[in-house]
Amino acid sequence: MAFLLDRSRRLFTRGSDLPALNERGTVTMRATDVRVERGGRAVLDRVSLAVHAGEVLALVGPNGAGKSTLLAALSGDQPVASGAVELDGHPLAHWSPGQMARRRAVLPQQHTVGFSFTARQVVRMGRSPWHRTSREADDDRRIDECLNMCDVRHLAGRPFSVLSGGERARVALARVLAQSTETVLLDEPTAALDLGHQEAVMRIVRDRAGEGAAVVVVLHDLGLAAAYADRICVLDGGRAVADGPPADVLTEELLSDVYGHPVEVFPHPRSGAMLVLPRRGDPAGTP
Repeated sequence: MAFLLDRSRRLFTRGSDLPALNERGTVTMRATDVRVERGGRAVLDRVSLAVHAGEVLALVGPNGAGKSTLLAALSGDQPVASGAVELDGHPLAHWSPGQMARRRAVLPQQHTVGFSFTARQVVRMGRSPWHRTSREADDDRRIDECLNMCDVRHLAGRPFSVLSGGERARVALARVLAQSTETVLLDEPTAALDLGHQEAVMRIVRDRAGEGAAVVVVLHDLGLAAAYADRICVLDGGRAVADGPPADVLTEELLSDVYGHPVEVFPHPRSGAMLVLPRRGDPAGTP
């Protein structure tokens, strides 16, 4: 009898667990002294990080620095050896998978689908956390918005498996956006994209933060990070070596040291925006 009462209570209150909108500046995720080990080696070592609503936080650094590992630890997909990760003020273990999916969405590096789903069906998967809640009524509208936003409406009826790498990446991003969470975690969303779509994706990221979401994005392109991020965390050897506004973090000395190659940082001659480029020799080969 107690079981039936508990089940009935959960059925009638299933819509009450909807997350509230966060005020700008609210910490939606926090990592504290996070350590991740693989094969007895630390790939993240005592990394602390706060993610704020209304902000784009870019994770940058050389290959193997720990960027994707940190994102996976934040998402709950990567167990931590020590330290803690919190989502909306509670440890990740506090949330059920469904509750977590209504609070944070994750775009991984690889975009694979095991069956012949169409692009629209893949985007619809992003709405599954809202099944049997009051927000389920928004499904079709939100799916259409995200297909248009990511420039994949014309691909809606095509099998995901036949799409190009860049097309898959944009459909996968549309799925994440359709999930409509207050925290968005993106692992190299521009990696497979041409120049125009890279800019389009980063404008979407910027707009999502403008709407109040907290966005964490792994980027290799320091120019994109400088142009679109509010904050940049530089990782090197599994440690966070800098965290702050682009103008404070993207210095020639720090980047040259982290990347092991001379880097130049200077203002664009027309717009004044920060440009970050590797220092190269002249055409004749003079260093």
